Amino acid sequence: MEAYTITRIYSDSNGDSRFETVSVPLNDNGEIGFLSEAQKAGTITFRKVVSSYDYDFHNAPARQYIILMDGVIEIETSLGEKRYFKGGDILLVEDTEGKGHKTRNITKEIRSSIFITLL
Repeated sequence: MEAYTITRIYSDSNGDSRFETVSVPLNDNGEIGFLSEAQKAGTITFRKVVSSYDYDFHNAPARQYIILMDGVIEIETSLGEKRYFKGGDILLVEDTEGKGHKTRNITKEIRSSIFITLL
């Protein structure tokens, strides 16, 4: 079965941020390709950040997908685990409470991303 692999960032019961790999199944819809089930979304925001972007521990402002368009970032959980993400990767950010996560640009270039809030 086809699927999108997405990294989820969430807060556990102790308030620590953690990574989890989740799959969004895609169903065969013939000529139009493989589609996921529809998800209710709220807003979409387009963003660019400066090349020196380095954001200390913070919580996501809402449950949201972040689609990285270019560049490479490092995200660090409150437990010190680090992962790298690049253009084309999709994150599901759900740590709206707790200790949060850090984000920083690895490639020193202006970076673009798209935020889609979930209902």
